[in-house]
Amino acid sequence: MRVAVIQQKNHSDLQANLDHSLALVREAADKGAELVLLQELHRSLYFCQTEDTAVFDLAETIPGPSTDTLGALAKELDIVIVGSLFEKRATGLYHNTAVVLEKDGSLAGIYRKMHIPDDPGFYEKFYFTPGDADFNDGRSGFSPIETSVGKLGLLVCWDQWYPEAARLMALAGADLLLYPTAIGWDPSDDDGEKQRQLSAWITIQRAHGIANGLQVLVANRTGFEQSPVGESGIQFWGNSFVCGPQGEFLAQADSDSEQVLLADVDMQRSESVRRIWPYLRDRRVDAYGDLPKRYRD
Repeated sequence: MRVAVIQQKNHSDLQANLDHSLALVREAADKGAELVLLQELHRSLYFCQTEDTAVFDLAETIPGPSTDTLGALAKELDIVIVGSLFEKRATGLYHNTAVVLEKDGSLAGIYRKMHIPDDPGFYEKFYFTPGDADFNDGRSGFSPIETSVGKLGLLVCWDQWYPEAARLMALAGADLLLYPTAIGWDPSDDDGEKQRQLSAWITIQRAHGIANGLQVLVANRTGFEQSPVGESGIQFWGNSFVCGPQGEFLAQADSDSEQVLLADVDMQRSESVRRIWPYLRDRRVDAYGDLPKRYRD
């Protein structure tokens, strides 16, 4: 199956961002992609650099304008599209939510970001409520979304640092791990620190693929986004990639250009890899009782 990861620069014009995303999705479909992954919060600038109550006006319902637009495009192109939205679930209740639009235009499912950071320049706890540990129907918050191209283990940005999240998706039958992302450097960091951060980010996600025998798709934004206050900002580091179940790169973007990144993934690879590296078989589930604890004293 051919997949596409969209690496995009964003601007303050919401409609221009969306139109550009749609054009890049069309390009991906024209090149044979059946599954297209957009980056985190692709409709706007990354607004979490500051805390501002006026930003809540950007949030939208699901279903809503963006899912209607993405769904119509998915139906027209006969592809599956994964988008990322600032969701207004109810008055005063907001989420960082990824959405999956099926080939017929329907909403196949949603995933609400579970791990919410709160770091300088990434003040997400001000805006986002963590996703529910369990949906109202009893499903785990870490549940793959079933589509015509496979079960998508959809996680979002900060989730990508947590092996537990990837493992739970794998244990629930995910065929692929997908990470829409918005991550970058503080321009004041030196080159050595920037390289360490980028290397850690790539390594941890490849490791999730290896540990679970799954293919991984990662979409990050690129370009510099100025903070609304002061002279700071974030240089988003791009480097979107697709890797196989042994961590092998199938495609990788650069740091600073927009790109429709294409890769052909063999959906049978997980089966063959898990036969020789049967990690799920050899897990000592009887010995992991302390994992739900915050810390072992």
